[in-house]
Amino acid sequence: MTFDYPNSDVLLEAAHREQLFPKLVAQLRKDFGLANIPIEIPNSLDSKALSSLIHEKVYYLILEKFDEYLQLLYVIDVPEKAFKHIHMTDVVEVAEQMTLLILRRELQKVWYKKKYTP
Repeated sequence: MTFDYPNSDVLLEAAHREQLFPKLVAQLRKDFGLANIPIEIPNSLDSKALSSLIHEKVYYLILEKFDEYLQLLYVIDVPEKAFKHIHMTDVVEVAEQMTLLILRRELQKVWYKKKYTP
């Protein structure tokens, strides 16, 4: 499985195809919790709504609670080299690009767990 998706929508479609969407949601809840960042993700959430929810949370953290945002990236383990490819235009676009990086890393985690757990 490749993890180089052009946007969050395509990534989440792949998660559905691989039947990893529920595990992706669970991983997001877990990592946000480990970073002490409250987030409520309903079980009935669809792909677009999940992407929007994460985007809004990342946007808020960047603007209002930058230290918590950095803690979240540390907990999720977003690679530092990925930051170099972020185009710094405005906060909305940065939050969108960071949402993709977060979702990509979380999908990697659940995919590897599925593949290598007996």
